[in-house]
Amino acid sequence: MRGQTAGILALVFVCIVAAFAVINVDPVQVNYFIGTAEVPLILVILFSALLGGIIVGFFSLVRYYKGQRSDKRNQVNARDESAHAPGNEEAHSFTKPSVLETPEENDTKNK
Repeated sequence: MRGQTAGILALVFVCIVAAFAVINVDPVQVNYFIGTAEVPLILVILFSALLGGIIVGFFSLVRYYKGQRSDKRNQVNARDESAHAPGNEEAHSFTKPSVLETPEENDTKNK
């Protein structure tokens, strides 16, 4: 539901920006660091909106991946804490594997 609301709001915003840009088609002078150029105002508006969307999307992705990493770290910490809990005998009954045994034998021995 939250994603649908965000999608609808984004679509409404795009329509408003597009309508505003279509109304303003007169050429304007844009001053760059190394010179100036005359471009239609519609391009300036659309480019600014697109660049703003890209920047917001980038920061959203960074926030999303930080949250994913934090969730994964919390899961590992919770698993480690539960494995070392006082009532958990499996965590304390680990036997050191023998050099002569195969990994499969070690796994069955520790279970």
